[in-house]
Amino acid sequence: MELKGLHHLTAVTADPRANFAFYAKFLGMRLVKKTVNQDDTGAYHLFYADAVGTPGTDLTFFHFPLRPERHGLHSITRTGLRVAGEASLFFWQQRLRDAGHVAGKIVRRDGRLTLDFADPEGQPLSLVEDGGGTFHPYNESVIAAEHQIRGIGPVTMSVAEMGLTDIVLSTVLKMRPVRSFSRGDVAVHVYEMGEGGPGCELHVAIEPNLSNASPGAGGVHHVAFRVANDAFDAWVERLDSMRIRNSGPIDRFYFRSLYFREPNGVLFEIATEGPGFTADEPLESLGERLSLPPSLEPRRRDIEAKLKPL
Repeated sequence: MELKGLHHLTAVTADPRANFAFYAKFLGMRLVKKTVNQDDTGAYHLFYADAVGTPGTDLTFFHFPLRPERHGLHSITRTGLRVAGEASLFFWQQRLRDAGHVAGKIVRRDGRLTLDFADPEGQPLSLVEDGGGTFHPYNESVIAAEHQIRGIGPVTMSVAEMGLTDIVLSTVLKMRPVRSFSRGDVAVHVYEMGEGGPGCELHVAIEPNLSNASPGAGGVHHVAFRVANDAFDAWVERLDSMRIRNSGPIDRFYFRSLYFREPNGVLFEIATEGPGFTADEPLESLGERLSLPPSLEPRRRDIEAKLKPL
């Protein structure tokens, strides 16, 4: 029983139209599911991924009309997006700058070439070289297949000290502490899941001098870790047996979820690999219409009336 890697990362947008324009039309990711927050049906939940919605490629957004996040301590502070290699990083650096976005220098960080930038709402992102693993290019993307975003990872969170966080990551979640590196004067500890690599890593930055984060648009709501479908119940039992307060199992229709907060308040999710996004619509038309789980389908007319077209 182990975590297999990252499943998805969910952030917050105050402007779903601009969000769609940036992630689908500019970054070229596929909108594989257009649905609503199942706990707040007046809010979109948008899922961007590779061509087939592979777990580990999903970058998702809740639409909440909030003021911008103040980034800081006890939060997810940077999300990696994987690309093939150096040529892709130079392509993206030029594309970002040509469009008026601030893009940093290409640097080698933790042994990988990396390009830092931010989305229009200020969410810190990095493009990270990663030529490994299975990738499903999206043929209708505005980006050529060789430069497309291949998935998410690594994900970085910031804490004041490792103590209890290390216990949760190493002992409860069975992640492997594999190395540390320095980002300027900040020590970053790398925890690995599954087969390893950037799509299977959580980075923990020790930044005691940061102010606490203030949640809002352009910030991260939670990070989800991937498990096999048949391992999910064992993870529920594990958290319960260790007396870790959690949500209990939740059926999200496209996957099953289990939520809990690590000691600094960062929200973690354990999510199954399936059933997946083709559970309610064919692969060729993913994301083209509003998808609702069966429990919400009777309310479709009312829900659609509250949502603005993307």
